[in-house]
Amino acid sequence: MPRLSVIVPFYNVRQYASDALVSLRANARPDFEFVLVDDHSQDGTPALVERAAEELSQVARVRCIRHERNKGLATARNTGLDAARGDYLTFLDGDDWLAPGHLTDLVAAIEQLGCDFVRTDHVRVTGRARSVHRAPVGRRNEVLDPRDAILPADRTTSVDYPYAWAGVYHRRLLERGLLHFTDGLRTAEDRPWIWRLHREAESFAVVGLLGVFYRRGVASSLTRIGDARRLDFIRAFDQVLEETAADRDAGRLLPKAVRTYCAVIAHHLAGKDTFEPAVARRLRAMSAAALRRMPQDTLDEVLEAMDLRRATRLRRLRRRITTAGEAA
Repeated sequence: MPRLSVIVPFYNVRQYASDALVSLRANARPDFEFVLVDDHSQDGTPALVERAAEELSQVARVRCIRHERNKGLATARNTGLDAARGDYLTFLDGDDWLAPGHLTDLVAAIEQLGCDFVRTDHVRVTGRARSVHRAPVGRRNEVLDPRDAILPADRTTSVDYPYAWAGVYHRRLLERGLLHFTDGLRTAEDRPWIWRLHREAESFAVVGLLGVFYRRGVASSLTRIGDARRLDFIRAFDQVLEETAADRDAGRLLPKAVRTYCAVIAHHLAGKDTFEPAVARRLRAMSAAALRRMPQDTLDEVLEAMDLRRATRLRRLRRRITTAGEAA
């Protein structure tokens, strides 16, 4: 059995895939497994992946999988999880890359700490600019209770740092069904995932590794595309609310879930001009319907505590009369 499986989905990232693949070579070990999943790319990415897989297979175990149709990042990661055989698992997106030796450092960290999962910091890359982004946990190199890291509701916490590739995960989480993503989600797929992980795993830690380079502003990213796929954040956060409402600590955790959902709705509304006009109308209708689905007493408390600008926008939207057709 491999010590570590690295799941790497690719979709139309020919311009950037070489960086990811070269960085895998710089991290390769005979007891590491790279699971490369092409999500039906149409731009030449598969040829790059296949050539790199041949070279990687000389220094590590490699599995190459290609979807017959495009299924989205969540499902591509699930395909990789289903194929992975490692004691530990981690992720990398096909347009990002790793520092040399980072994967060895990840395995050493989780083996030393002995917890269910370990989270790391990362480097954000926008053009030529680079900035360090820290996981929002002050206590480092110490085993903690994941549930304790969900709160407080009015601060940035671990569930607001959802990046799957910023960490490493013990196989027992996969066997418990905690590492799969919601199939078909095209955006915000990591939000239900990180909430479930922190609600249901038993232990985690944060370490100060800076080995993941996260590329922003990629043309094929859904954050740069104004079509209806970006509206999947509604379905993602509906799932967060539904699952959190069923939790034994729902009374404590729901205010955080509602506050985060409201903040994300407000963020999308502020950028509504980046959507296609018809999609922008659906955004408003679906967001209004989402506000009405939330626990109304909790929503009142959240809006009272938010800044005036966002709270006013959301209150107006909450009162919006929405037809079933608009919100469908």
